[in-house]
Amino acid sequence: MKARALLTVVLSAVVLAASWSPAEALESKFGIGSEAPSLEIEHWIQDGNGFFKPVTEFKSGNVYVVEFWATWCGPCIMSMPHLAELQNKYRGEKVQIISVSDESLDEVKALLSQENEDEGKTFEEITSAYSLTTDPDRSVHEAYMEAAGENGIPTSFIVGKSGHVEWIGHPMELDEPLSKVINDTWDREAYKAERAAQQDFQESMQKIAMLAGADKIDEAIELVKENLASPSQKSMKDEWESVLNGLKLSSGKLDDDVLAYFRGAIDERKGDAGAMAGFGYSMYGAIQRGGSIGALADDTINALKAEVSEAEDRIKPALYNAMALLQDGIGDTKAAIKSQRKSVELAEEGRQKDRLQDLLDELIEKAKDGDDKDE
Repeated sequence: MKARALLTVVLSAVVLAASWSPAEALESKFGIGSEAPSLEIEHWIQDGNGFFKPVTEFKSGNVYVVEFWATWCGPCIMSMPHLAELQNKYRGEKVQIISVSDESLDEVKALLSQENEDEGKTFEEITSAYSLTTDPDRSVHEAYMEAAGENGIPTSFIVGKSGHVEWIGHPMELDEPLSKVINDTWDREAYKAERAAQQDFQESMQKIAMLAGADKIDEAIELVKENLASPSQKSMKDEWESVLNGLKLSSGKLDDDVLAYFRGAIDERKGDAGAMAGFGYSMYGAIQRGGSIGALADDTINALKAEVSEAEDRIKPALYNAMALLQDGIGDTKAAIKSQRKSVELAEEGRQKDRLQDLLDELIEKAKDGDDKDE
């Protein structure tokens, strides 16, 4: 198998496992359990309609969320309604959400005057629930983001009742840790250990990617097995199993364990048509990368067929399209044409239907070429 293909397998293998977002420098002195630096913010733009005051030092017994964002950051914009919802939920419970940009005051105000079409409100209205700020000299950004080795935004820091950092992550994932910090049920040390395990996972994945890129597949697999057996990686067991089985599948090592793993993945997705379609596409991806998925092809095709009758209309074209790709991938072009016809038939008019029709045309042309060769 080509090195580039195996490299892709290793880097994408965790798609079938739970997702996570590790920090890039957990060995940094600043992180979970560190005392939260004071806030020297230049412009306090929103204040919860007068409910909140600017914060410099964190008050004992209160809980704060310090979130970093920017006007150009799509995920940051998408997180705004959720932050407003959380602030309203905990209003009056000694909880304050503070969003910090490093842009100019004019840049932030320009965004606030615009309308969020999904919400039917201006960004000024949406963010009025919490404390929206900007700090152009980037002092707060340096004290938090750079000190913790966090490079991507949006990123949130929960500062607990003792003034220490309890959690770091995406604002859309704030709900559970914030609730536990507020209710004094948060296990800081357990979370710290989990983040350390994630960092180790990331570093090992880089080594595995290098081995795969050099066609040292057996060595890559052995390194994955070592990590699976490591006590420090216990919390990452699902991710490592996903990497191991994905690597073995796409390198042609289709043993009983691999078959059992992916058949289990099929069972987990039964009743979820969207997830099953996604699994079908991932199996086709393994074929494209040169893997031999064997009996899993038939298993996946049958599972896709089983989802069609109960699936929502909007999902059915994807189910049939995934079937067609797999059928063509294992050499059954005639069956692929039938499935793709159904995909096109059920798709709504527009670009999606056009793309599906293009594939159908390619399959028909491929079948004709095959007939000509037979003659």
